[in-house]
Amino acid sequence: MSPSLRRVLVVGHGMVAHRFVSSLLEHAQEGGRPVPAVTVLGAEDRPAYDRVRLSSWFDDRDPGGLHLDPYPEGAVEVVAPATVVAVDREAQTVTTADGAVRGYDTLVLATGSKPFVPPVEQHAAPGCFVYRTLDDVEAIAAYADGRKTGVVVGGGLLGLEAAKALTSLGLETTVVEFAPRLMPLQVDDGGAAALQARIAELGVTLHTGTRLDRVLVDDLGVARAVRAVRGEEVVTADADLVVFAAGVRPEDSLARAAGLDVGERGGIVVDELCRTSDERIYAIGECALAADGRVYGLVAPGYQMAEAAAAHIAAASDERAFTGADTSTKLKLLGVEVASFGDAFGTADGAMAATYSDSRRRVYRKLTIAPDGRLLGGILVGDADDYGTLRALVGEQPPAPAEQLLLPAGTAGAVAIGPAGLPDSAVLCSCHNVTKGAICTAIHGLAEKGTEEVTPKQVGLCTKAGTGCGSCVTSIKSLIKASGTGGSSGLCEHFSQTRSELYTIVRRDRITTFADLLARHGTAARDVSDGCDVCKPAVGSILASLGGLLAEAEGTGRKPHVLDGGQAALQDTNDHVLANLQRNGSYSVVPRIPGGEITPDKLIVIGEVARDFGLYTKITGGQRIDLFGAQMADLPKIWRRLVDAGFESGHAYGKALRTVKSCVGSTWCRYGVQDSVKMAIDLELRYRGLRAPHKIKMAVSGCARECAEAQSKDVGVIATERGWNLYVGGNGGARPRHADLLATDLDDSTLIRTVDRFLALYIAEADRLERTATWVERYEGGLDRLRGVLIDDAEDRGADLEALIAAHIEAYTDEWRAVLDDPVKLARFATFVNAPEAPDPTVAFVPERGQIKPLLTLGRR
Repeated sequence: MSPSLRRVLVVGHGMVAHRFVSSLLEHAQEGGRPVPAVTVLGAEDRPAYDRVRLSSWFDDRDPGGLHLDPYPEGAVEVVAPATVVAVDREAQTVTTADGAVRGYDTLVLATGSKPFVPPVEQHAAPGCFVYRTLDDVEAIAAYADGRKTGVVVGGGLLGLEAAKALTSLGLETTVVEFAPRLMPLQVDDGGAAALQARIAELGVTLHTGTRLDRVLVDDLGVARAVRAVRGEEVVTADADLVVFAAGVRPEDSLARAAGLDVGERGGIVVDELCRTSDERIYAIGECALAADGRVYGLVAPGYQMAEAAAAHIAAASDERAFTGADTSTKLKLLGVEVASFGDAFGTADGAMAATYSDSRRRVYRKLTIAPDGRLLGGILVGDADDYGTLRALVGEQPPAPAEQLLLPAGTAGAVAIGPAGLPDSAVLCSCHNVTKGAICTAIHGLAEKGTEEVTPKQVGLCTKAGTGCGSCVTSIKSLIKASGTGGSSGLCEHFSQTRSELYTIVRRDRITTFADLLARHGTAARDVSDGCDVCKPAVGSILASLGGLLAEAEGTGRKPHVLDGGQAALQDTNDHVLANLQRNGSYSVVPRIPGGEITPDKLIVIGEVARDFGLYTKITGGQRIDLFGAQMADLPKIWRRLVDAGFESGHAYGKALRTVKSCVGSTWCRYGVQDSVKMAIDLELRYRGLRAPHKIKMAVSGCARECAEAQSKDVGVIATERGWNLYVGGNGGARPRHADLLATDLDDSTLIRTVDRFLALYIAEADRLERTATWVERYEGGLDRLRGVLIDDAEDRGADLEALIAAHIEAYTDEWRAVLDDPVKLARFATFVNAPEAPDPTVAFVPERGQIKPLLTLGRR
């Protein structure tokens, strides 16, 4: 058969299969070779998705956010769902469950792995699940609705991910692990102790060294509890829901049935080019037993196998042999950073270990060293910031004693090694085996081509570094910055200053308009009428943040409104009309409901408004009620009724405080130790309307069971018997980050003063559109310095920071009430100048799940 007609058939459509197909197409294009006819048969009725980030589905329930990049149009035939049930090696065909037969010239098995369910009685009862696919997590979430308790079987990587999912669903969660410690393959006893202490603080019950014996069911056969055995002790735990996440096994059944060689413990035997015992069939990823005798359960080795197979198939070359892979990992499990790399357990002859342990902060760090001083590996729990550079030093003589490298940043005697200090041979991107030298060469090459500002994405296009798991992107950014090719640090072409520097200028010089700031401090070549979508909303936010202080200084006592005069022209789409623009061209209305506490009368008003204006209603995770589908001309009428009923703007449209979520606390809950509802209301009313570089979310939990999920918020407060623990810098979304513990056992006044200082400092120093999570991570001097500034007032800034918040509180007015009292501002909300009451003709309304949902009909506004 002509090479141009060569048929490549891929069975499986996970991350490794997707990487193989993408690499195969790249090789064909780069070499000018004939592009093979590629067909992918996927068992799941979905596009390829990022299984590593599976748990992030619980943040927004949107599977689209996990989808991998689509293939070039027309380049690949994807058939899904299509389950392959047989391979005929002699005829070179596969048969799918529906009886269809497809031929191949080259077959690639990327069937992945299947969940391991231990031999437990009643393991298939209703309420029992595995944790492997999007279908699995969707089924778990649906079943968890209205239930209270969950048990996860397995305390490894997957088990702790599943535990995180159950806690996010509001279930009281128990983890049962057969090994004597959590994550036995990644951490040692010291690391496990730190990890277990942190997880226990979150209210998760842990049973290690425990074997699950059976699932206990009710009269209908539905799971209600589990029975486990620890030594001679029998342990019983309530379980409305049981998740088995005890490991995986290679999915090699198709290969076995076809007569391909498989390992004694499973896995399709392959050589260094990922060929099976049939040279026309390849196997890659978790289903393959590599030439070094290992089955790799991580995505990075799977990617390397995919690259090796693709290079050989595309060019009949063995230039990319797979001889083994780095199994280093860095994860965040239940908000706790955990990393292991190299010879983490020190199994090499003569290996020595140096450890650092802080039981108060739940931090554990260990490095293993060879007799000649070379770094062999390490374990990091609770503080893994140095993972990238330490992993890259494996096999090298470190530039400082291991004892100094172990100390966390900011600790006396600590030595920090940035990526710039690594040798050129150090591998920074283990997914694609890219060295620091290759990355630096790419950076300088881009700069020589005249690239105005080199970015990690551009480096990734040149080297593939940073396009795998993403753990090396921070190191790439550091190298770009060190090279001086990262472009100006200024806000945009109109301002050479950073956002933080502009904030200082506006406050110092009492500047109240964008035009004045641009004229006095903008780039000289720019006319004062200029501005862009970067600097205008950024400066608008600064002016809004400082409005109270500026009003106080001028003696007006009136804080400028975001829609006053020239201020209105600075706002982005949402702030422009004080409402969130939705994907269908309509707007959302979100009244503030502090602490989620609301009276029946106010509930009735919201219901009546939704009914009368045909709005779609949804209760949010932030304890508010969103009203969707409002047309712009109706916004003032809707808000008039809400304001008259005592509601005010919830600022869902602004870079400002959104909500302060709370549990019911000591008022109702038998576990509560403080009044979390009152504290949440006090905080929300204190900081309502406070404009910032990005949105701010808070939460207050009434006890350590953490029902308000405070440690995933920008500011999180958790009650203790002696006061409040304060956490800062957490957030959910695309890059979830657990908050850092800033202070413990604070009384009410100290807590509020510290939060005042934190928010004021963040507003003053953060970059444009920078969340507190990123700002806290990069804060110079780390958490210790931040703690010193905020709590100890080490830099004598406390009074100044508190003054910003005090001025904001004094000058606060509800933005929507101000609009309703101003005819000039009201005029902004007309759909058409000559017909202000006319509805938007591009929006129609259709029923959905018993409500009316707006639908864009002619084109997005």
